[in-house]
Formats: sequence, structure tokens, C-alpha cells
Amino acid sequence: MSFEMEHENWITEHLKRRRGERRDALRRGHGYGNRLFAEKIWWELVGHFRDLHPEYEVKDWRGRSYFIDFMWIVGALRIVFEIMDFGSHGTDRSKYRKDLNRGLYLQSQNCTVFYISLDELKENPGFILATLRNALAPYLLVESRNARRKETAYSKIERELMRIAIRRNRILRPGEAAKELELYAATVVKHCRSLVEKGKFRAVARGASRRVTYYEYIGTIQSPDLL
Repeated sequence: MSFEMEHENWITEHLKRRRGERRDALRRGHGYGNRLFAEKIWWELVGHFRDLHPEYEVKDWRGRSYFIDFMWIVGALRIVFEIMDFGSHGTDRSKYRKDLNRGLYLQSQNCTVFYISLDELKENPGFILATLRNALAPYLLVESRNARRKETAYSKIERELMRIAIRRNRILRPGEAAKELELYAATVVKHCRSLVEKGKFRAVARGASRRVTYYEYIGTIQSPDLL
């Protein structure tokens, strides 16, 4: 399938899954520079858009939401790509400072962050492509192996739930996970129960009713099942 068709399908799918500000952010934010990165770099590097999330919502150190250009989720790892336009980032000192602080904070939260110049992307995409190919080689190899698997023991949603639990000190609350993944809570609970059966989650009940309030991840952080 051509880049144009894959790109359109990818954005359309994300728009269908989003509501409110998340949907508006994607419509506003995925403009010229981001599309250029998707075409000239990501499409050439990977050949598909699986696990790459455009205009991904994260929290800053104050707990305030903002949207980064791209988040690539590989196993339990999160890799951020920010397209930096001098016109919008370089002339405003306050915004420039805030952007760098956010990047520093993301790195403190175990994210790998790549800042990419829009000017370089337009004038010398080959340099960016070659550099990212070297930097991301181990992750691209894992992704390629996963793509060749015909069957997996865990669904994509189950792997996402395990990753979320790891990031939250092994605790997963279905309501919070449903909001993050933009799924129905009932869907998350169904997959959590499946993970309990597979020995990855433990259901934790509280109160006289013994109602399950959260799930605890009891697998290993380095488990290949996360990939």
C-alpha cells in the first residue's frame, strides 16, 4: 500500500478512537512538519505506522496535559520524536525554555527523546534518516521480528496493559487504563481477567464486597512478552 493510503488510514483510525481535546489536538497538530517526518523518515525507516502515535498526550511535571508530536511504543519503552520549527520554538524564549524542560522531564520518566529540526528535515532528510536508523537499530530489529510472528501469546491490548502497569509501580486501575488507551472500561477489565488467567496479573479485591479495585502485574519487567 502507498504512503498516502497508509498515512490516511493511520490518521483516520486515530481520529475514530479519540474524543474531545485529544481529537482536536490531532487535527490541529499533525501539520506539514509532522507529515513530512512521517513520509520522509518514518515510512522510509519502518514502512508502516503500527505503534507510532501522533499528537500523543502526556503530563508535564506539574501534572498538566500537553501533546508531543510522536510517541513510538516498543515493548515497555517509549520513544518521543519532536519536530522543532525555529519560527514557533526559537523566537519565543519562554516557549523554548518550556519545551526543553518538558523534554528533560520526559527523559526522567524513562522516555528517549529525539528533537528534529524542521529545516534539516526539509533540506537534508537523509542525514536524519541515517542517524535515526543507527540510533534505533536495536528497537527496529525487535519490531521486525515481532512483525514476522504469525501468532502471539498476548494481544496488543494485553501488552499495552502490562506496560502501563509497569510504569505505575505494577498497579493497573481499569478506569485509568481505559482513559489512557481510549477504550471502554469493560474492554479493559476483560483483558485484565485474561492476563490473570495467563499468570501476568493478580486481581486485588477490597472492602466487604470483595470487589476487584485494581490489578497487580506479577511478571518480570524484562519479559519478552512485552515486545
